[in-house]
Amino acid sequence: MNTSNNTLHNPMGNHRTVEESRQEDCEKYDSEKGSFEKGSFEKDGSNNEDSIDITQLRTPLKVDLSSIYNFLGGRTTDAWVDKALSNLPTIIQDHANCEKKAAGTAMNLIFRYEFSYDLQCKLAQLIREEMLHYEQVLGIMHERGQEWIYLSAGRYAKGMLKHKRTYEPAAMVDILIIGAFIEARSCERFAALAAKIDDERLAKYYRYLLKSESRHFEDYLALAQSLSDDNIDERVAFFKEVEAELIASPDKKLRFHSGAPV
Repeated sequence: MNTSNNTLHNPMGNHRTVEESRQEDCEKYDSEKGSFEKGSFEKDGSNNEDSIDITQLRTPLKVDLSSIYNFLGGRTTDAWVDKALSNLPTIIQDHANCEKKAAGTAMNLIFRYEFSYDLQCKLAQLIREEMLHYEQVLGIMHERGQEWIYLSAGRYAKGMLKHKRTYEPAAMVDILIIGAFIEARSCERFAALAAKIDDERLAKYYRYLLKSESRHFEDYLALAQSLSDDNIDERVAFFKEVEAELIASPDKKLRFHSGAPV
C-alpha cells in the first residue's frame, strides 16, 4: 500500500508526511557534529526504504552505535561471530523467528495495555517494522533456497523474563526493559556480522537494520520510564548484568542471541 501521501500526527499538533518521517530515519551520522546528515546512503541507486526486496533498500553509510555499546554489558566475541558465519542458515532462520516473536509480543502488549497513547503508537510502529523485517528475511531464505526447519527456542529471552516482577506496572516496566536489551543486542550482533560476513547482500541488509534496531532500544527505555514513578536505572542495571551473563556464559545452542559457543 502506497502511504507516501499520508500524514503523521502527534499530540503537539505537528504534521509531517510519512516520506518526511522516513527521511529523518535515513540519515548519516557525522561523528564530528554528533548528528545525522540527511541523504547519505550507499550508492546503489535504490530509494525504497520499506521494500520487501532487500536489493531496493537504502542503507546508511554509517550509524553511531556508541550508545548501544555503552548500554550493553559486553560485546559479542569473535568466537560467536565465527560460529554464526559457519552456520548461516540457522542464524538467518532464527533471525526470522526473532522478528516474528517481537511483532507477536508487541501485538499482545497493544491489547493488554490500552491506557497509554504513547505506548500504543510506539507498539503499532514496532509491529509494522518487525513484520516488514520478517518478510524481508523470508525473502532472503527463499532467495538462498533455504527450507524452513524446526528450531527450538534459545535460553536468552526466558533467561531474562524469569526475573520479571509479577505486579503492575512493574511487570510492564520490566518487559520493556528486557525488550530494550533484546533490541540492543540484535543491533550489536547485526554490526558484528556485517563487519565479517563475505556475503555482501547480507552485509548490506544487516547494515540497513542498524538504524531501526538502535532506535527501538531507546524507545523501549523511554516507554518503561514513562510508566514508572520511580527511576528505572536500578532495574536497567540489574538486567544489564543478567543479559551480559547470558551472552558470555557457555551455550550449547547456537541462536541469534545465544551465549558463548561450546
